Formats: sequence, structure tokens, C-alpha cells
Amino acid sequence: MDALVTTEWLAKELGASDLRVVDASCHLPGCDRNARGEFEQAHIPGAVFFDMEEIADTSSAYPHMLPSPEKFASRMQALGLGDGCRVVVYDHSDIKSAARAWWMFRVFGQHQVAILDGGFPKWQSEGRPIESGKPIVRHRHFTAWMDKAGVRSLDQMKANLAAKTEQVLDARSPARFAGSEPEPRPGLRAGHIPGALNLHYTELFNADGTFKTGDALKAAFEGAGVDLGKPVVTTCGSGVTACVLAFGLNLLGHKNVSVYDGSWTEWGSQADTPVVTGA
Repeated sequence: MDALVTTEWLAKELGASDLRVVDASCHLPGCDRNARGEFEQAHIPGAVFFDMEEIADTSSAYPHMLPSPEKFASRMQALGLGDGCRVVVYDHSDIKSAARAWWMFRVFGQHQVAILDGGFPKWQSEGRPIESGKPIVRHRHFTAWMDKAGVRSLDQMKANLAAKTEQVLDARSPARFAGSEPEPRPGLRAGHIPGALNLHYTELFNADGTFKTGDALKAAFEGAGVDLGKPVVTTCGSGVTACVLAFGLNLLGHKNVSVYDGSWTEWGSQADTPVVTGA
């Protein structure tokens, strides 16, 4: 299974005994949308809802932080997701949150995972079948395991300021990156990590919401100043759209990519982290 699958492919595979479909929609605070409520109103047949706000370290002061392997495994089992499954993740979200779920699955050992290109809007616009209500699932075993190689912590990001071994790529809008626009979450300084590059995650998509691929995708990264031959760590506001950039790099075959889990919500709230403004 490719990392990016089409609606045509999913329509043919839907119902396969080893395939699981996951709605990982998540929205920015204050946008007046309820992801779970929207899922219960309409979703791809057989899909389950991946609650990104709850499948997280809810004891953390920061949103969406990775949960423990045990918690992730428990939640996946309850969703009927287990070892040996192929997982297709989609969203109906402006922040393209399926990429965060894709990254989380990979961190926790599920490598047979793909994103549905164009997400639920494309599926729906093509008149494909949908259903409503809460799904009935059968618990499956999901092995608790975690690969921290693709995750960066605050201490590692601080160390990289001096070492500069990894390029830091910020997925926020140019205005938020420059510090000319306030952050959506209160209490955060405006600006970015010193030395970071900026590539707004929206630059990775075509007008119809599908991912750019090939030369067009490569041009987006190179246009932001990224050296595709060197390691990259992605960041954003709260660790969601950073995963869009990580997924894009994965599509280009770039393997040395990690995500700063705390992202700007963590960095921008610290007293001792340097912040710069401007492009």
C-alpha cells in the first residue's frame, strides 16, 4: 500500500478484511466545529473516529502531545485497530490533521498506514457512499511500542540551536512565523525558532485539496530553502501541520525527518527559549 492512496483505490478496497479506515479530523481552537459530531453525521462506511484531543498525553500543559505507547495501544484496540491491519486515514479539516494521525501510527509501530488523497471532501464530492452514527467495532490486539527516532523534544531542539545538525522547518503561516500575526493560543510569544525555515503547509496541496507530488512537491520544499539531502525536523503551532510537512518529505523519499512534538505551543511559552521575528 502506498503512503498516499486515491479515492478510487479506497472504493475498491473498502470492505477488505484487513483494511481499517480512520477519520482523524481535528480543528483549530475557536473555529466552531465539532470533529466527532461531524463524524457521527457523515463518514466513510466502516470508519472509526480518531480523537486527537484524547489520544494524547492529557496530563501535559500542551495540546496533542504524544501519549504513552500503552495508552495509544489501548485506544487503538478499542477502535478495532490491531496488528496486521492496513490503515487508511482521512480528514475533513482545514489543518489536514490526517497527517498527524499518520505520523502517530508510524511512531507507535504501525507502518502499513496511508493518507486518503483529498480526504473526505473529495470522497463526498464524487458521490461515494457515506454512513452516519457510531460504528460498532471488535477489539483487536495492538502491540504497545514506540520509535522515538522521529520525535524531537524541547531539549533536543535547544541543543540543535548550537549543533545545527538538523534543518528546522516551520509549517505555520508566514505572518505567524514572522511574528506579525498573533498566535491563536493565548500566552505565546510571537515569532519563530532562530535559524528556522518557513513553508506554510498549504503550499503542499493542489487547488482541489490533493497533495502535490513529484517535481511540484519538490519545488515547494526547495523554494523554502530546504536542502533535501540533509536532516529535517518539522514544527508548527501544536504539532499537527508539522506532520503535513513530514508526510510531504516522506512522499519525496526523504527518510531523515522528525517532528518537534511540542512545537510553538511549547517553545513560545518558555521563559528561556530564544525567539526571533521577521521573515
